[in-house]
Amino acid sequence: MTELSDDTRQLRPGLWETINERYPGSMITKSDFVPLARLSKPLSRTRLTFVSSAGIQPKGTMPFDVVHPVGDFSFRRVRSASTISELGDPPNQVPDHGRAQGFERDLSIERLQEMTKEGVIGELTPNLFSFIGYQMDPPTFERTLAEDIANAVVAEGAEAALLCPA
Repeated sequence: MTELSDDTRQLRPGLWETINERYPGSMITKSDFVPLARLSKPLSRTRLTFVSSAGIQPKGTMPFDVVHPVGDFSFRRVRSASTISELGDPPNQVPDHGRAQGFERDLSIERLQEMTKEGVIGELTPNLFSFIGYQMDPPTFERTLAEDIANAVVAEGAEAALLCPA
């Protein structure tokens, strides 16, 4: 349900250089950019999913591995009908980087549900997706976790995805 944009610029030019400056060990190189896509129909008629690096997960599920030196290459499905009280606390992802609270504070699941009820969003996929953003092995992240999430998003029938870094 999306079409490629005529504008092939990236959303944030110089992103990989900035990451490499801040995290010298990562040494990310990226030369194959995916063009930005535009919706082919209004958001009010679109099935949306949400993908967050905040590490949000339903209470009672296996916690993310936040002590592994290269990160945790798994993700959690979060029912889109969940309430904040059904979700566990996000993990401390990186020492001294604070807690990833963007999911609850900035764009919570409740806001997505409200926008759906108000008709701003056509509908939400049955599940939303979250993983921990601390990933120090970008090639493995791209080959495994990113691909796994992309496959799950497609399986949910999403026509658009809202990506929200923590």
